[in-house]
Amino acid sequence: MSKKNLFICYPKCTTCQKAQKWLDAQGIDYELRNIKEDKPTLAELTAWHQKSNLPSRKLFNTSGLLYKSLALKDKLPTMPEAEQLVLLATDGMLVKRPLLLTADKVLVGFKEAEWQDSLA
Repeated sequence: MSKKNLFICYPKCTTCQKAQKWLDAQGIDYELRNIKEDKPTLAELTAWHQKSNLPSRKLFNTSGLLYKSLALKDKLPTMPEAEQLVLLATDGMLVKRPLLLTADKVLVGFKEAEWQDSLA
């Protein structure tokens, strides 16, 4: 792949660390971006959401403290998708990670088998 993949993670997240080790072991080239220091913009999130073919609620980090403190479990089902994306853009810690952006895919969260199939 000529265009470098973008690996968006939170370095202290164990799942992100596992995903990064996996990418390295597979010899997959990527650029690293810390989601806490360089949070995704609304435009980026909108584009990734469209490319991922996932419902916007799947982009939320449901195990995060911020998600829980904002009671999003109860709010998201009735929140319009556009509003969900605006909310995600306010804080990188709300976004499910890791994210891997390739030329034609957006992989959300690390599931080794899914990443293996997608990148094979």
